[in-house]
Amino acid sequence: MVPARFQVVLDEIRPLADRFVDAGRPLYLVGGIVRDQLLGRPLGDDADIDLTTPARPDEIKAIVGPVVDAMWSQGERFGTIGVKLGDRHIEITTHRAESYSPDSRKPEVAFGDDIEDDLARRDFTVNAMALRVPDPELIDPHGGAADLAASRLRTPLSPEVSFTDDPLRMLRAARFIAGYGLAPEPELVAAVRSNAHRLSIVSAERIRDELDKLLVVADPSAGLWFVVDTGLAEEFLPELPAMRLEQDPVHHHKDVLAHTIAVVAKTRPDRLTRLAALLHDVGKPKTRAFTDGGVSFHHHEVVGARMARDRMQALKYSNDDIAKVRKLVYLHLRFHTYGMGWTDSAVRRFVRDAGEVLEELIELTRCDCTTRNKRKAERLSRRMDELEERIAALKAQEELDAIRPDLDGKAVMAHLGLPPGREVGEALDFLLELRLEEGPLGEEEARRRLDAWWAERAEA
Repeated sequence: MVPARFQVVLDEIRPLADRFVDAGRPLYLVGGIVRDQLLGRPLGDDADIDLTTPARPDEIKAIVGPVVDAMWSQGERFGTIGVKLGDRHIEITTHRAESYSPDSRKPEVAFGDDIEDDLARRDFTVNAMALRVPDPELIDPHGGAADLAASRLRTPLSPEVSFTDDPLRMLRAARFIAGYGLAPEPELVAAVRSNAHRLSIVSAERIRDELDKLLVVADPSAGLWFVVDTGLAEEFLPELPAMRLEQDPVHHHKDVLAHTIAVVAKTRPDRLTRLAALLHDVGKPKTRAFTDGGVSFHHHEVVGARMARDRMQALKYSNDDIAKVRKLVYLHLRFHTYGMGWTDSAVRRFVRDAGEVLEELIELTRCDCTTRNKRKAERLSRRMDELEERIAALKAQEELDAIRPDLDGKAVMAHLGLPPGREVGEALDFLLELRLEEGPLGEEEARRRLDAWWAERAEA
């Protein structure tokens, strides 16, 4: 029996379902929407609704054209027609099977006529369920509903076949392990271990997108351990298993990988904050040194920022994403000098250097404290509270978010009689340093200081 909660979805797609009935073609809800409705998850405004049918793309367009508000066909060669019905975006796809040839990065697509054949080629049993519409009938040939109830992760066909069809499914398994609390079957785990090298034929962009999806589940920990333990991480993020440093009974340093995964889990599920948390200590293995005083990782933030940049470039992240994460990794230790005492100018520099990632840097710094020493944790938390209070107070006084010299470039050129050029830049740098050290000076005082600096410069 189909749960009553499906009715909201059924009502929403009813105009499409009726058109397919009139055309004599079956239509099915399929994949994630069926899974999540069985779990009782609410249908959000941005939820994906996927439908499948034996009708080919041209026929789909003819059937739904009269009732949809918009239609797009960028995915038509893969059998997918996108439509807008009211405020909802829906994809309707011809029954299909995707697979990779051994040396291909692109899936080969073949259309089919049977819903059970279509479901057999999907990634996991919990996603291999369909609901016939408009009169609901659950199609579940592989026991996906039972696996969902038992928190079990299996593939419809043998995992070897499933992962050969699309190696990215091995990484996707990590997301379902973490995001849905599913325990992978031993056969699935063994297949990932033996086929991890096949991930190399998948495009960097697809791997990047799947990693991002894993990182923003409520707690990615189980998925991250899965990609390390199965060898998957070696194929796309080898810096991660490299942090599994051996325990040292003499110096008692923490396992860097365990610490890293704990930090990721503590941070809020924001994509770039989580990515920075994942990469914030990647420089430690290269900088580890043992001394009489213990273990040290001097300048690991500098090395790590460079490594984070290189790995993100390899995974085809945008330049903007790379710049933000690199800055977070580079600055994640800055706060720890706060206990030595910061002047107002040091606080201003901290804010200026963090720039648009200040909020994320504070979040990462707070979550980087994973000590079990309650007093130490409380002391670090109090210091961060104090720093945030000082930042807020200075912002109120000085509009700290947009620190600028008291004079702009035009004013400097007019006052000193200079054309555009290097000397104007040097004058602005001088005024900015004054602004950071002393706060707002006012235009009159800034001109006086500028005159003195210009005179000294001429004498030098």
